[in-house]
Amino acid sequence: MDPRHSAQDVLRCHLCETPVPPLYCQICDIHLCSACGGEHLLDESTEHRVVPFKKRGTTPKCEKHLSKICELYCEQCDIPICSVCVSSKEHHTHNIVNILISLETKKNVLEKDLQELENSIYPKYMEIASNIPDQKAELNENTQKMKKAINKQGEDLHREIDVIIAKLKSDLDEIDSSHLNVLNRQEIEITNTISEITQNISELKKLLNSNEISVVSAYKSRNAEFRRLPPKLSATLPVFTPPKINKDLISRQFGSLSNVELSLPDRPLIKEPWILKEISTDCTPLFSVSGVNKENIWTCGSAELIRMYNLQGEIVKSIQNKLGKRVWDIAVNINGDLVFTSDMDKTVNIVKNTQIHTVIRLHSWLPCNVCIASSGDLIVVMVSDDYSQAKVLRYSDDGSTEKQTIQFNEKMQPLYSSSGYIKYICENRNLDICVADWKAHAVVVVNKGGCLRFTYTGLSSSTKKSFNPWGIATDSQSRILTADSNNNRIHILDQDGQFLRFIENCHLDGPSGLCLDREDNLFVAEHKAGRIKQIQYCRDLEHTVY
Repeated sequence: MDPRHSAQDVLRCHLCETPVPPLYCQICDIHLCSACGGEHLLDESTEHRVVPFKKRGTTPKCEKHLSKICELYCEQCDIPICSVCVSSKEHHTHNIVNILISLETKKNVLEKDLQELENSIYPKYMEIASNIPDQKAELNENTQKMKKAINKQGEDLHREIDVIIAKLKSDLDEIDSSHLNVLNRQEIEITNTISEITQNISELKKLLNSNEISVVSAYKSRNAEFRRLPPKLSATLPVFTPPKINKDLISRQFGSLSNVELSLPDRPLIKEPWILKEISTDCTPLFSVSGVNKENIWTCGSAELIRMYNLQGEIVKSIQNKLGKRVWDIAVNINGDLVFTSDMDKTVNIVKNTQIHTVIRLHSWLPCNVCIASSGDLIVVMVSDDYSQAKVLRYSDDGSTEKQTIQFNEKMQPLYSSSGYIKYICENRNLDICVADWKAHAVVVVNKGGCLRFTYTGLSSSTKKSFNPWGIATDSQSRILTADSNNNRIHILDQDGQFLRFIENCHLDGPSGLCLDREDNLFVAEHKAGRIKQIQYCRDLEHTVY
């Protein structure tokens, strides 16, 4: 077999095929033995750079000047460069270092990252992962235990129902027996009387055919006796009247499961919130932000365009609504697909693979703001065409099924103001639905069943201008954050509506839409400036003290 074509052959000199050559020409990209290395350098038809094999790749070819080797590194551009690059205006004011020094510096960073990964991060992940099987086992054990308890409660409830049924049947049998005895007695009495009447009729017929004066004269009439008819019994028959089955009452009497959440570690508020990053956009006015990940964020204003920006403020992607209709609000569903409302054509849409699919088309209602529930459901705020009503509707994740309507409180009074489009919405971790009702000057919070929990109307003692909430979001601790655009600050409430603090030291300029990333960093859209501010307002999971 030709050793040059053998997959298991050792590395050989490109010129003489000597095995394991110790040298490498970075310009020609060939392996050389010691003898051929000197001969190769004597070839003056082109430039050569022969280095020990172990140091191959430390000085790569220049992408712009292919005959040159990059011996330098531009720290501003973060790229290797050659001597010709240095003389160009492009790197004139940049900090240039030797590429080997840059390589050593980066290797030091790599070494630190490796040590942190091996000694700190990886063991922590392994520890968390090792606990999950135990948690799963505990969950399964508890589930089976609860199912047994539920079955026993069901058997006990069935037993009580059987006792009630048997008692009702027994009572019915007693009533039946009592009425039957009365009817039997009357039947006997009437039967005897009928027999007597029959006999009397027979005797009268005989007397009518007789001419014996003594026998006819002895007749005594009993008609007066027979005229007294027996009383006609009017028995009131028993009726079974089952009440309407109250499922809620039965459910409460049967028992319920306690609310259990997989809680994250505490992230207490820090003393002074601070700006992590400012992102300038081309979107003015800027109303909504959504779908934050480690790299990108969706935005929309009052036009038909939706833009995705990276955290450096560069446009990554743009989507234009059909027929140039205005986009009012955006959200990102649990599949990572963009969802948006368009009030002008009364639709809710999902973008899949750049294709816009209309999933909800309203007729006499205008969709305003939208959010995605933890279940994946679409929750949409809408106002009627004549601005006389407002409500919240919950749809299935694909918009095909209407599942819940939230419109009135227990006194049948409207929960939300009927005018105005600005009604940002979100679902809290406890499944409360929170609406920032700009026109009502209030944050309205209902539970998952649609019952009003509380209304927050701001702090009048500290408000310079009226409280008109815009964006709203909730964090991992179930805290509620809402944008007070008139007063250029953010209100933070606990899940029960108690005020906790303001964010008012970050020079906000007309805050509108809000969203949070997985680390509870707050992203605030400034609608006038078209700017997004990333703000840290609570401690991270490492409980770093600020």
